[in-house]
Amino acid sequence: MNALDKLVRMANQIAGFFQSYPNEEAAAGIAKHVVDFWTPKMRLQLAERLAGSTEGVHPLVVEALGRWPAGGPGPANRASAGPAQAGELGASDAG
Repeated sequence: MNALDKLVRMANQIAGFFQSYPNEEAAAGIAKHVVDFWTPKMRLQLAERLAGSTEGVHPLVVEALGRWPAGGPGPANRASAGPAQAGELGASDAG
């Protein structure tokens, strides 16, 4: 199994979790999970794979694809952001 196959498998597992939700909520949940926990490189690789073919990819993953940025800040960027940057990265310093 190559790296792209692993990304597809992981995305399909996320979709499997969310498939009992209404489609809109499921796609949003998948996108949020991918943006929150996947690196920009992983998102970009999966987006490029899906641009070539969606074969073997859960339809909810395909629907969620348009909701996440291919690049952009990943979890490490948010974790290391200072208070001045937190709001810019979609985080909150509110407790």
